Amino acid sequence: MSTSGSRFVFSEWPPTLTDDQLQALTLYATTYALSHGLLYLPPIKPQPRVPNSAIHAPLSVFPSPFPRRLFSLARRLQNTYNLLYARIATDVEFLDNVMGAIDGVGKVDDFVGQLWTGWKNLRDEGIVQPLQLGLFRSDYLLHAGLNDEPPTLKQVEFNTISSSFGALSERTAALHRYLYATTTYYNAYPAMKPEDFPANNTTAGLVEGLAAAHSAYNVDGAKILFVVQDGERNVFDQRWLEYELLEKHSIHVVRETFDQLATSASLDPTTRALIVGGGTEISTVYLRAGYTPTDYPTAAQYSTRFLLERSKAIKCPSIPLQLAGGKKVQQVLTHPGMLERFLRDEVPEAQIAELRDSWMTMWGLDEDRGVEKARNIAQQLVLKPQREGGGNNVYKEAIPAFLDGLPPLERQAWIAMELIMPPEGTGNYLVRAGSEEAQSSVKAEVISELGVFGWALFGGQDGGVREKEVGWLVRTKGKESNEGGVATGFSVLDSVLLVDD
Repeated sequence: MSTSGSRFVFSEWPPTLTDDQLQALTLYATTYALSHGLLYLPPIKPQPRVPNSAIHAPLSVFPSPFPRRLFSLARRLQNTYNLLYARIATDVEFLDNVMGAIDGVGKVDDFVGQLWTGWKNLRDEGIVQPLQLGLFRSDYLLHAGLNDEPPTLKQVEFNTISSSFGALSERTAALHRYLYATTTYYNAYPAMKPEDFPANNTTAGLVEGLAAAHSAYNVDGAKILFVVQDGERNVFDQRWLEYELLEKHSIHVVRETFDQLATSASLDPTTRALIVGGGTEISTVYLRAGYTPTDYPTAAQYSTRFLLERSKAIKCPSIPLQLAGGKKVQQVLTHPGMLERFLRDEVPEAQIAELRDSWMTMWGLDEDRGVEKARNIAQQLVLKPQREGGGNNVYKEAIPAFLDGLPPLERQAWIAMELIMPPEGTGNYLVRAGSEEAQSSVKAEVISELGVFGWALFGGQDGGVREKEVGWLVRTKGKESNEGGVATGFSVLDSVLLVDD
């Protein structure tokens, strides 16, 4: 594989393999995944109460090339992002203005409005637990440089709820290190070295955040509650966190859905301690559900969410921290002086500038000429609502017709963002579990998204923020797919090969 001077050429990836080599690597990869818990439950509906089979997660044969300097930048930015979102979540006035049901997005977005209204009612009653925990993931794409300039790092979004795939991403990185150790990838890319496979200890890092919250709660015998979706297929990603909590920190986990909690959860009338299952006190509520309106089909699920929020347990995330992760907040942060509002006293100007440089141009459709601007350059845009979980965005040629049908009152719920344009021609071999035909590796032109994980524990009387960057994730999708959520079936788990660009 050639390079331009010493620069990596993205369009020449992946290296060439013979059919026999590809078949061998695919076998090594799938058996390693099955042996090491890189797993999903199979797509069966309904899922049996006690699983009796599993399939390997969708994965890539090669790691994906990522510039060393930008990988370091993404990890460095995470500490600033951890602090930023901790500050946003405790700025009630800002969240009321941007996301509230009176002046903000919640006025036109029912889901956001329901969450905000519940939070407002609880504020009026009095919050008994000021501490909040965030397990975050900031997602990035490479943005191709103009005139043969090297790529830059651009943020896709910042996740404040149910930031998944930390545990499985660690195992995918280990899988690629194993493939290199056992085959050196048949010397198909001689420049590949062991040090180009960065360490990834996301499981321990995320659990460190959960354990910090549990320790701050400081009640002997308390447990951590994982709130999960019924029929969840990505259960092993969650279980690895549970096992790490028990083995390294002697902390027990209770797993329940909103519907189960409706009958099992109650609050101590004096202390508002959260009690589940007839006697277990909960120190920390970790939400792997509750990020999408489909998790709240009736008023009962909202009632359960507000019961959790009202409790003395530390929430991960709280409702304000979930609202802070809204796309509208991401867009409002681009306004002049807004970052300084949250970070001026704590972060040097150079770091604030680095953060700003990681953003594409964004605006609200409710702004003056916002819709007209979106129409004029629709081919260069993505429109985003206030939703997590994938499958919600509107791209390029679909935008004009969408705007035609969007009632003016609903514009406030949508932002326009210039599309990130990754380097052209990068490929990989993608492996999905399923039918016989789907089991073999498929070569495809791909786009790889880097996610960086972090945690923050904040909200105490001293105003301090404990935070840490704790690892990373790569999700790779075929270029024909606009969305990148692995659990929604559009992409595969991947890892990083550091390159010099």
